[in-house]
Amino acid sequence: MTERLAAGDRRALARVISLVEREDPAAKEVLAAIYPRTGEAVTVGFTGPPGVGKSSIIAKLIRLYREEGKRVGVVSVDPSSPFSKGAILGDRIRLSDHFLDSGVFIRSMGSRGHLGGLAGGSRLAALAMEAAGFDVVLYETVGVGQGEVEVASAADTVVLALQPGSGDAVQALKAGVMEIADVFCVNKADDPRAKDQKRQVRQMLEIGNELSPNPWTPPIVLTRGDTGEGVDELKREIERHREYLKESGEFEKRRRESLKSFVLLWATSRLQKEMREHLERQDEGTMERVYRRELDPISASEKIYREV
Repeated sequence: MTERLAAGDRRALARVISLVEREDPAAKEVLAAIYPRTGEAVTVGFTGPPGVGKSSIIAKLIRLYREEGKRVGVVSVDPSSPFSKGAILGDRIRLSDHFLDSGVFIRSMGSRGHLGGLAGGSRLAALAMEAAGFDVVLYETVGVGQGEVEVASAADTVVLALQPGSGDAVQALKAGVMEIADVFCVNKADDPRAKDQKRQVRQMLEIGNELSPNPWTPPIVLTRGDTGEGVDELKREIERHREYLKESGEFEKRRRESLKSFVLLWATSRLQKEMREHLERQDEGTMERVYRRELDPISASEKIYREV
């Protein structure tokens, strides 16, 4: 399977990602074999509130990359329901124009509560796409919560999409995503409030830069996902940011930090999972003591930690 994946076999790529999603033990060996083939792709993370039009923008961006002959992979992340474990996975529908293009591979993923959560599964899927020879990998997330921020920050460049007149900028500021955004995109530029939104974002960035000076000033691009207006400018700003990272030496630093965070995330998730399984399997007595107020929760946690 590894050889077929490296040769760009789409079916092999789909199978590897399915192994990752199922947490199949075979996925570990496959990923260990393909990892040396990764690290060359352009990676861009798109985040922003639901309904802002990220999928429409990405669809137009894919077309521009394909005109340059580049192969594009998309990891579209939908948050799974904590109850049914199901995900909407609706972005496949919105990106349907590219389904028949052999140079585009789109995979929708839900967290499903699996090891590593949103960031873990999507990061491994992206690595598989890189190993399969895709030149550009785009991450798309729904919402601006912590999980989505983790997914987007795995990319070299993070694009935050906002919608005019919806208060998205304030919400994004609360979620902390303003701090990781490298490029801002105000979509639906035909809305009369678009320029006001751009001005508000610029003011927020100026305040943030006064508090913590940054040599890179995130550009704010007005786009229309339905017509493609402004998406070419967005692509240029993404490329300009990548050039800045390489010239300033931040590229290597960012990738090292990203990989470190990924390793820690995976290790933490693994430990959390083993502790939960240990508790459910062997420590009913410990929990019974907690219920009876004979043992406090912190002491119980430390006991489980030492045993795992």
